[in-house]
Amino acid sequence: MATNLLAAARAGDEHAFASLVGPHRGELHAHCYRLMGSVHDAEDALQETLLRAWRGLPRFQERSSLRSWLYTIATNTSLNQIAKRPSRVLPIDHLPATDAHSPHGIPAAESAWIEPYPDEHLGLEDGYATPESRYERREAVELAFVAALQHLPGNQRAVLLLREVLGYSAKEAAEMLGTSVASVNSALQRARAAVQERVPDRSQQATLRALGDRAIRELVDRYVQAWERCDVPAFAALLTEDASFSMPPLASWYRGRQEIAIWASGAALSGEVRWRTLPTRANGQLALGFYAWDEDQDAYRAFAVNVLTVRDTLIGDVVAFIARPTQGPDPQAYVRWDLAPLTDLFARFGLPELLG
Repeated sequence: MATNLLAAARAGDEHAFASLVGPHRGELHAHCYRLMGSVHDAEDALQETLLRAWRGLPRFQERSSLRSWLYTIATNTSLNQIAKRPSRVLPIDHLPATDAHSPHGIPAAESAWIEPYPDEHLGLEDGYATPESRYERREAVELAFVAALQHLPGNQRAVLLLREVLGYSAKEAAEMLGTSVASVNSALQRARAAVQERVPDRSQQATLRALGDRAIRELVDRYVQAWERCDVPAFAALLTEDASFSMPPLASWYRGRQEIAIWASGAALSGEVRWRTLPTRANGQLALGFYAWDEDQDAYRAFAVNVLTVRDTLIGDVVAFIARPTQGPDPQAYVRWDLAPLTDLFARFGLPELLG
């Protein structure tokens, strides 16, 4: 069947080509996202990959599997894009923590920030890609891991992903990147050391498995109740002592339970905003779609996707990705930022824009 599809696709049959590459689209998209930290950039890279594959299919000589050939194209396409743009980061890697009494300031450009990944909505599979893989598929889209990758040169990102996430051998990775085995091994050694310095000892996948479904539900319920009641002490009690709270595209962020509580009492949990939530998942982690009451709509309107990082039984980090575009350097543009048009963030997670 695969041979017939390949022959038909080589002859120009678009439906055969779609059937041939369709099973690989999700994992290729995740690979591009890991490299670039952006869902939008990953989609651009994936489309370019498929276009190059379509044009190059008649020259595909089957010295490797179709999957490996597609990964070669996707990796090099992503590396070309990486070379043309600055790396994306999280706010905690961009500037020092903000004083809890300071105003938020003007958002930075969206292109500065890592974007959340709707892994379940995009059908990312559980487990390891191969027996040789070191990281689970979902471990390799966790925010800390993706953020750590963005601090590496492009070639080191690619080598680490090809070897430790996808399980390719050093020889296979060298062939895919057009370099030597010695170069791959050297890049892998440097990449491993750099990533291990930045990621927690325990992944979110391992943490959530150890916590168990019941404890997870209780933790999320308490988090939701604290926000919906604007209960600052209850919210603070769920945080680790050194927790962080950031809100891209805002560059400001807060460090420490006490500082976050001070900020929350004067801002998000002051009682001026009424909140509702819907559960979701992002980057293999617990996440919530947050909705703020909108008098004009007479409904709760999408505001942010909160991605939670759990440490033991408490929340260590919250990244609240706000679903509003930046509108230039004029502070007046953000006086009623809550009324600005939405980005496509909630749609990507399959979440509605309004809650009644």
